[in-house]
Amino acid sequence: MSVKQGQVSSNKSVPWDKDIALACIRSCLDREGPLLPMLHALQAEFGYIDEAAEPLIAEALNITRAEVHGVITFYHTRAPAGRHVVKLCRA
Repeated sequence: MSVKQGQVSSNKSVPWDKDIALACIRSCLDREGPLLPMLHALQAEFGYIDEAAEPLIAEALNITRAEVHGVITFYHTRAPAGRHVVKLCRA
């Protein structure tokens, strides 16, 4: 798979793959504030952010895994979605 800057696969059933994840991460390195674009690219590619992505992102950005973990758990899904997804608005 080749990932171009700003482009990711639209197939959300792709199983986790370190090489694809690294390609997603590298495609965002030259962007300003690359952490969120990296997470969005991984979410778009796999449908979730695998725990194995944390050290890859931390190393690429020279930040701690704790920083990456904090952003992931605040903004993104940590596990693949099940067959049924229920969203509830309590506003």
